[in-house]
Amino acid sequence: MSRRVHITLPDYVYEALEQWADEQGRPTANLISFLVETAVLQAQKRGELPPQQKKPPEGQK
Repeated sequence: MSRRVHITLPDYVYEALEQWADEQGRPTANLISFLVETAVLQAQKRGELPPQQKKPPEGQK
């Protein structure tokens, strides 16, 4: 499952990301999602974030 998040970026950061995404032939949002996911996984490996908890099966809490 994916979740949507609204963020505000400085213009120069968005423009750099937009150019990077264009060079890769992918949507800017897709690149940003990839970068955030990569950063979270790396932080977990370094012990800066707790490991991802397993979710209970559907219908259970």
